[in-house]
Amino acid sequence: MESRRGPLKSAVPSNVVSPVRRCSRTACGRPAVATLTYVYADSTAVLGPLATYAEPHCYDLCAEHSERLTAPRGWEVVRLSDASGPARPSGDDLEALANAVREAARPQERTAQADAKGGVRSGDPVEVGRRGHLRVLRSPDS
Repeated sequence: MESRRGPLKSAVPSNVVSPVRRCSRTACGRPAVATLTYVYADSTAVLGPLATYAEPHCYDLCAEHSERLTAPRGWEVVRLSDASGPARPSGDDLEALANAVREAARPQERTAQADAKGGVRSGDPVEVGRRGHLRVLRSPDS
């Protein structure tokens, strides 16, 4: 921007402003890692991963202040886990994967059995199309 006197200068030098969000606590200059939000209707303080954008009614906290956070008497603190780290597969995930592999192998066994018997059983669906891993099935009755 230009004025009659020359280019306008910022009130804050650009080398002072940091793109890293800082802890909202007074006199703390550490980088923020979590965001604190209050739900006054439920008397709850919610501490979660660092929000994407800085909001006016939320507080960004550094690791130390987020760990030491306490709430007023009668309030509950809800700590949401940070899912940004690498997720380790749980036992349920591995079992679901094994079941999916078994299920994917099953239709090939049925078609092999049907070809060996010389036809399709009356209760089995008929595959009429395929796109990638998806199959289009039609009931043999229709």
